[in-house]
Amino acid sequence: MSANHEHPNQFALLSQRRFAPFFWTQFLGAGNDNLFKFAFTVLVTFQLSVDWLPPAKAGLVIGAVFILPFLLFSATSGQLTDKHDKTAVIRFVKNLEIGIMLLAALGFITHNVGVLLGCVFLMGLHSTLFGPVKFAYLPQHLNERELTGGNGMVEMGTFVAILLGNVAGGLLIALPEVGSRFVAIGCVGAAILGRISAQFIPATPATDPNLKINWNPVSETWRNLKLAHGNVVVFRSLLGISWMWFFGAVFLSNFPVFAKDVLHGDEHVASLLLVVFSIGIGIGSLLCEVLSKRHVEIGLVPAGAIGMSVFAIDLYFASRALPPVAAQTVGQFMGVAAQWRVMADLGLLSLFAGLYSVPMYALIQLRSEPTHRARVIAANNILNALFMIVSSVAAGAMLSTGFSVPEVFLATGVANAIVAGYIFLLVPEYLLRFIAFVTTRCIYRFRVRGDDNIPAEGAAILVCNHVSFVDAIVLMAASPRPIRFIMDHRIFKLPVLGTLFRLAKAIPIASQKEDPQAYARAFAAADQVLAEGDLLCIFPEGGITRDGQLQEFKGGIMKILERRPVPVVPVALQNLWGSYFSRIENGTAMVRPFRRGLFSPVGLVAGEAVPAAQVNPEHLRSRVAALLQA
Repeated sequence: MSANHEHPNQFALLSQRRFAPFFWTQFLGAGNDNLFKFAFTVLVTFQLSVDWLPPAKAGLVIGAVFILPFLLFSATSGQLTDKHDKTAVIRFVKNLEIGIMLLAALGFITHNVGVLLGCVFLMGLHSTLFGPVKFAYLPQHLNERELTGGNGMVEMGTFVAILLGNVAGGLLIALPEVGSRFVAIGCVGAAILGRISAQFIPATPATDPNLKINWNPVSETWRNLKLAHGNVVVFRSLLGISWMWFFGAVFLSNFPVFAKDVLHGDEHVASLLLVVFSIGIGIGSLLCEVLSKRHVEIGLVPAGAIGMSVFAIDLYFASRALPPVAAQTVGQFMGVAAQWRVMADLGLLSLFAGLYSVPMYALIQLRSEPTHRARVIAANNILNALFMIVSSVAAGAMLSTGFSVPEVFLATGVANAIVAGYIFLLVPEYLLRFIAFVTTRCIYRFRVRGDDNIPAEGAAILVCNHVSFVDAIVLMAASPRPIRFIMDHRIFKLPVLGTLFRLAKAIPIASQKEDPQAYARAFAAADQVLAEGDLLCIFPEGGITRDGQLQEFKGGIMKILERRPVPVVPVALQNLWGSYFSRIENGTAMVRPFRRGLFSPVGLVAGEAVPAAQVNPEHLRSRVAALLQA
C-alpha cells in the first residue's frame, strides 16, 4: 500500500492517476448501467406492449434478472480479482461492457424485448465482475488515512452516476421517434468512454496469483462466506452493510407508489424523491472524511444508524397526515410546506445512510487479508443480493396484507434500530468508537499530533500518562486501530465506565501483593495481545494522578518486553487535568459536571517509537514529559 501521498482533502485524489481514472471508469459504468435499465423499464412500461412482460411487473422482473448474476457468479468474480492484476480485470470488464451495449443498441433499435432482457442479465454479470475489483483496488493504492475519503468519493460518485443515468435514460427514451436510437448511442458511447478511462488506470498486481480457481459457484459461494466468517469483525460488518442495502431497497423500490398514493404527486415527484435520496447519500459519503479526520472512523456507524431510524420513523409521521389532493406536479408539490418535512426526512435519512456505510466498507478493506480481500467483497455482494431479495419479498408481503407505504417505512425504521443495536452488541468496537467520537467532538475540542507514530499494523505498546478516568476513551479516538488497555481492576467497579471497559476487553490488573493471580493473568493476557499483532496500552504510573503531575514510571513495561520485545510508542495526554473526569477536587473525580464548560481544549501527542532494546522506565518517562511540553 502506498504511504506518503499527502493531499488536503479527498477531492485532490481526482487529480492523481492512482485514483482519477479508476473513479471515472466506475462512474461511467454505474451511469451506463442505470441509463440502460431505466430506459428499458420506461420502454416496456409506457411504449411497448408485451404479453409476457406486463408493465406492472416490468420493474420487478428487470430488477430480479439484474441481481441474479450476483448470486450465481460473485464467488467466481472474487477469485478472478484475487488471482489476476486488477487493472487487467477492469479492462476486460469494460471490453465486455462495449460488447453488451452493442447488443443492447440492436435491441433498442429493433424494439426486441427478449434481447434487452438478456442484456440486463449480462449487465448484471458486468457489475458482478466489477464489484470485487471496485473495493479491492482502493487499499492497494490508498493508505489508511486516504481510505475513508476514497470510499466516500466512490460512493458519492456511484450515487450521482445512478441519478444521472436514470435521468438521462428517462429523457432520451421519451424523445419522440428517435428515443430508442439516442439511448443506443448513449449506452455505446458511455461504454467506450469507460474503456478509454480504464486504459489510464495504473497496474495493480495480483494479491494471490497462485490461487486455483474453483468454478463451482455453489461450493465457492459457501467457501467465500466461511472465509469472511473467519474474521468476526469483518463478517459482522458485511452483515451490517447488507442490512443497509435491505433498508435502502425498501425506500427505493417504493418511491413510485409513495409519490403517487401518499404524496399525491406525478411521476416527476417520484424522480424528485430519487434526486433527494441520491444527494443525501452523496453528502453523507463525503462528510465521512471531514468527520473522521482522515482515519477509518467506525464511530460514525452508530451515528448513521441512529439517524436512519429517527428520520425513517419521522417520515411516517410526516406523510400520514397529508390531505388528499389531485395529482401534483413538482412545482405544486414543492409549494406545499408539509412536503418539505417529507423531503428533509428523506434527505437526512439517506445522508445518515452514507455515514453508516462508508466506514463499514473501509473497515472491511482494512481488516481483510490482502490475499483474499476480493473474495471477502464477493461474499459481501452475495449477502447484499440476498438481503435485497428478502427486502423486496418482505415489503411486498406487508403491502399485500394491507400495510400502507408509510407503515412499511415505520416498520423498517424500527427494525433498523433493533438490528443496529444487535450488531453493535455483537461488535462492541463500533459502540466504543462512537462513544470516543462523541466525547472528543462534543465534550472536548480534541487535537491530535504525531498520530503517524501509532503503527497502522503490527504489535506495539503505547505508554501514556494517566490523568483522568476517560484517558482510554480519548486514546481510542486518536488511534486508527483498536487498542487493548491494562487498567487498575478497581475502575471496573464504576457503574458506566466499568461496563465500557469490559466491552473494550480491557485487562484488569492488581498489584502482586494484593492479588498475585490477577497480576500474573494480566501479563499473560498482555503477551497474548502482542502475539496476535495488536496494540497494547499501559499507564506506567500505576494510577490516575492526584496532583496533575507526571508520576514515576513503574517497571511493568520491562516485564512485558522480556516476554515479547516490540516497539514502544510514548504518548502524552494534554490538558485533561482539571476536567470533570480528573481528580482535581481534592483527589476526587466526577464532582462538578462541565467544570471547564463544553469544548475545552484537550490534546494528544504521540512520539516516535522506541526500539525494545532501548526501553527503560526513566527514559520513557522523560520522553512523555517532553511530549507534555510540546
